[in-house]
Amino acid sequence: MVRIGIIGLGFMGAMHIKALRTVKGGTLAAICNPSGRRLDGDLSDVSGNIGVQEPLRLDMSTIAAFKNYEDLLRSDVDVVDICTPTPSHRDLVLRALEAGKHVLCEKPVSRDSASAREMVEAAKKSGRILMPAMCLRYWPEWHYIRRLKDSGIYGRIESARFRRVAEPPAWGQSTYFDGRQSGGGLFDLHVHDTDFVQYVFGKPEAVFSRGYSKVSGAIDHVVTQYMVEGGATVSAEGSWAMTPGFGFNMAYTVQFEKATLDYDFSRTDEPLRLFVEGGEKHVVRMSGPDGYAGELQNLIDAVASGSTPERVTAEDGLNSVLICEAEERSAGTGQVEKVG
Repeated sequence: MVRIGIIGLGFMGAMHIKALRTVKGGTLAAICNPSGRRLDGDLSDVSGNIGVQEPLRLDMSTIAAFKNYEDLLRSDVDVVDICTPTPSHRDLVLRALEAGKHVLCEKPVSRDSASAREMVEAAKKSGRILMPAMCLRYWPEWHYIRRLKDSGIYGRIESARFRRVAEPPAWGQSTYFDGRQSGGGLFDLHVHDTDFVQYVFGKPEAVFSRGYSKVSGAIDHVVTQYMVEGGATVSAEGSWAMTPGFGFNMAYTVQFEKATLDYDFSRTDEPLRLFVEGGEKHVVRMSGPDGYAGELQNLIDAVASGSTPERVTAEDGLNSVLICEAEERSAGTGQVEKVG
């Protein structure tokens, strides 16, 4: 049984804990929160923008609780799951790897590529897994795009548009609303689609972005066009700028040569639709674990087998930061910017 210790008991920590209840071969062995809050296992006050929001209360009889993360690192956990604010990621990742632990780190792995590159190198030297928590790669409705592309059943992708928009986050505002630390909506929310673009099309050569700040002082609303190998027209919109009350939505439209795939999170009756050339509309019903459970299962399986996660690497986490940095530069210069 792979033993997992989670650092950070906010929204992401709660989502990972809920996902752990559904996976095989792994168990929650420890929790850590430097603030000291929720260490009694009562996370009923935690909420977010996605997932089932039922109150979360842990049975602490088999779970160790730590305020100091160094104490958790000295415990017998195999994996450290870092669900803390972005500014803390670098030091926590480096210390966990140094302690001989495998690491799952929430996105973005860092606010800057220099720190992200340092983490990647540390993982290589340690011989341990550093897995960025890019859950979108594991979400069934999104991974379906990659499956169709790889199969070639509907031809090549000619265009793709991704959209992830929300009102400003109602939690963690002391960090989120300081764009120097969080990177604003671009780095913290839009990074999901940035990463998914590289998962489907490879690392873009360059980007052209337009954006503005709403709450953080950094880019909170961005629209980006990605220059990708093969020439497909690929764009993504990300936002923290929606008016309060709007909530959250994610969507995409992907045009293959012989079909159109369309997904809308808010279309609860039939969120995923496939329109095939010469045929009728198909409502695609997906099954399987959500993205959080999928990424955790992949990591647990890799740790147990001594292999590496099959769908995302530490280098992918670095690349997602490099792409976001290019988008941030482009939004400032108004020019096409190469991805580092």
